[in-house]
Amino acid sequence: MTVSELNPADPAVLLDPFTAYGRAREESPVARMPLPGMGALWVVTRHEDARAVLNDPRFEVNANSFLRPGLPEDCLPYMRTMSEMDGPGHTRLRRLVAPAFTARRAAGLRSRVESTVEALLGALPDDDPVDLHAHFARPLPMEVICELVGIDPADRPRWREHGAAVAAGHGEAFLAAIPEIIADARAAVARRAGEPGDDLISQLLSTRAEDGDRLSEVELVTLVWHLVLAGQTPTNLVTNGLAALLDHPDQLAVLRANPDLVPRAVEELTRWAGPQLLTTPRYATEEVAIGGVVIGEAEPMTVAIVSANRDPRVYDDPDELDVTRTPSVGHLGYSHGPHFCLGAAFARVQVEVALAAVLSRFPDLALAERPAPIPDGGTWRLASLVVRR
Repeated sequence: MTVSELNPADPAVLLDPFTAYGRAREESPVARMPLPGMGALWVVTRHEDARAVLNDPRFEVNANSFLRPGLPEDCLPYMRTMSEMDGPGHTRLRRLVAPAFTARRAAGLRSRVESTVEALLGALPDDDPVDLHAHFARPLPMEVICELVGIDPADRPRWREHGAAVAAGHGEAFLAAIPEIIADARAAVARRAGEPGDDLISQLLSTRAEDGDRLSEVELVTLVWHLVLAGQTPTNLVTNGLAALLDHPDQLAVLRANPDLVPRAVEELTRWAGPQLLTTPRYATEEVAIGGVVIGEAEPMTVAIVSANRDPRVYDDPDELDVTRTPSVGHLGYSHGPHFCLGAAFARVQVEVALAAVLSRFPDLALAERPAPIPDGGTWRLASLVVRR
């Protein structure tokens, strides 16, 4: 079988991954991608295969799945997050923390998200045009995380700086921020241990499993600081979603006329323009055949969410944005299987509230300039979203 090749440095792949990965998907169920320091990475391109491998214990995440920047010694105990774990260890942590991330708890946070969204929109610069990415979508997730985690108002300016560094990508500012984020997470956990409140840290500090098991201080701090990283997804999803709607005036008109479609539209936008392009690399624990291609033991592989979510074997007219589409059940925007995104319900609430508020507040919203993507092999994200109100 001929296997497609994907060059991660090719501008066609970086600037239009939907077309590049879509072409690879139709050529073969598994592609190859050379990556410096990793050799050749297998890329699963089709939806059915993607769901299967993400739920297959023969593909595991391990320490080689993640880049390890040089960090101070006291940071190292907090570096092994749930996303780096499989098997019983991952199952144990997931069982302990899952009750704090339910759809019900996310729904209970909705009113505070609405207040946060309204405050950010009310504080937009008077300038017209204005960059909604910089002034709205980028600060939103950190404000919500501070509410969720229970960060005291006096400490929030520092957390906002952390959020900005993470949202900016994996540069020097990002690496420099990690020790500070961990230190502030430790301080937040210590404070809530003595002053419990109605927040995630307090809940997890008091949570015990039926067998008496509970999170250690290291595990809880690791979870909190990892929330700062993973919790930035809504930044790009809000920006990508608004850009897509403004570029599809027919779909925008449908959504304005039918605001009840917002939850469905968010699922469709996550499928059609979700920020995560590829899953974290996994390693085969034995030889595994996918679509006639054999992935050897210890060889790295990833799932191309970007192509699986537009697989015509699953979705009718998959390259068309359709906010009335029957909810995109099965899209992989939040991954699948044991590593399905723990915070998916919170991300959905944020994006739903954000899109509904922007469309309601600005009935004449229009693009002032064409959004430009940032070349990023793992994330579909825009440099700005400059609009006229």
